[in-house]
Amino acid sequence: MGIAHEKLEKNIGLMAVLAAVAVSLGGLAEIVPLMFQAEAIQPLPGVKPYPALELAGRDVYVREGCYNCHSQMVRTLRFETERYGHYSLAGESVYDRPFQWGSKRTGPDLARVGGRYSDDWHRVHLINPRDVVPESNMPGFPWLEKAKLDGGTVQRHMLALKRLGDPYSDADIKGAPAAVKDKTELDALVAYLQGLGKNAPRGNQ
Repeated sequence: MGIAHEKLEKNIGLMAVLAAVAVSLGGLAEIVPLMFQAEAIQPLPGVKPYPALELAGRDVYVREGCYNCHSQMVRTLRFETERYGHYSLAGESVYDRPFQWGSKRTGPDLARVGGRYSDDWHRVHLINPRDVVPESNMPGFPWLEKAKLDGGTVQRHMLALKRLGDPYSDADIKGAPAAVKDKTELDALVAYLQGLGKNAPRGNQ
């Protein structure tokens, strides 16, 4: 055994191949179960793919880099659940590509923000945050109020998500342009924010 091991150590090529095989097998042993686990996660009751207007708002949210300052993941810590509500569950994010869990919070977590404020509050806050939160260091996004949505773009995004497995119906996709007609990016972003956490479990436990 010692002789064979010595020969292996001296044969650099064979050693490299066997090391690569060992690393590959170890990686597969860790990654493959996670892939099957992800497929097994079921949406929470009421969680469905984003409607056209909310999907457009989510695109605006990602484009503008809102995730750089706001996470969407309430941790299983008491001080977090006391502030934000029930901790986040994987079944809430099955249709999020990419997910918005994040780790850094310059601003508050938004996983449960839906319904906490009125549409008008969100509009004012997004245009000039200091009008409603004087101490805020969040930038304003006034241009969203004038930018119109493109129904064709939203429709193509829904088609792409359907190919990835999101259960959009043909009617959902066909109706996307009408659903966002004459809507602005501000309308869409407000709709997205108002939908966050609406199907989350109630309570802090």
